[in-house]
Amino acid sequence: MDQKTAHRDEITRFLAQKLNISHIRDYCPNGLQVEGQIHISAIVTGVTASLAMVEAAIDAGADALFVHHGYFWRDEDPCLTGPKHARIKRLLAHDINLYAYHLPLDMHEDIGNNAMLAKKLGFLSRGRFGENDIGWLGITENPAISTTGKLATLIENRLGRKPLLIGDPEQPVDMVGWCTGAAQGMLAEAASAGAGVYLSGEISERTVHEAREYGIAYLACGHHATERYGIEALGELLARQFGIRHQFIEIDNPA
Repeated sequence: MDQKTAHRDEITRFLAQKLNISHIRDYCPNGLQVEGQIHISAIVTGVTASLAMVEAAIDAGADALFVHHGYFWRDEDPCLTGPKHARIKRLLAHDINLYAYHLPLDMHEDIGNNAMLAKKLGFLSRGRFGENDIGWLGITENPAISTTGKLATLIENRLGRKPLLIGDPEQPVDMVGWCTGAAQGMLAEAASAGAGVYLSGEISERTVHEAREYGIAYLACGHHATERYGIEALGELLARQFGIRHQFIEIDNPA
């Protein structure tokens, strides 16, 4: 049976509508960032468009690479030199499309990073907080996860990475707030929204003091570790929608 193909423009339009990218302010362009071949039959998804990810997509025979962290960030040097040149040169040489979806993928109700992390950890959504309602609030569906220490153990088991816990491991778990990636700066908003525990990917020096002073436990679970699942879900959606091949590739990152 012949492998199905999809037109590049059809995929671009589908995801622009699905992720509502025209209505979300971001730090980078969302959608097609590097143009490749028109007809797409095989795609690779991954967290970041590093050179290792680009090489993995080439080895997998991909026509398109879909990532959460792409290129052309606000205020970065626009010159195509050094690592940026090496990455884009390899994409162009192999006629591979590069798609990137940042905040629209974090925020999406069904396949977003926050939504998929909730599924992974067994959180039941109960509300939103922060600008554009990007932060999520909820409760754990497992009554055995009764303390922050037990929640940290669950996270380690599910994400394969031990989180850094700031706070008392015996503190009861009630309302949980979460936002994937580098959202430690939203801790105060999570506390104001009623969360007793907040988790994100990264931690800053000031996060420790803020957690102690707001009286909220904080779990730094890894930027990469918390953002694996949205882009994989996006790839699975495209595979179902267009009948094309999809492979998620993990490039390990301890951060």
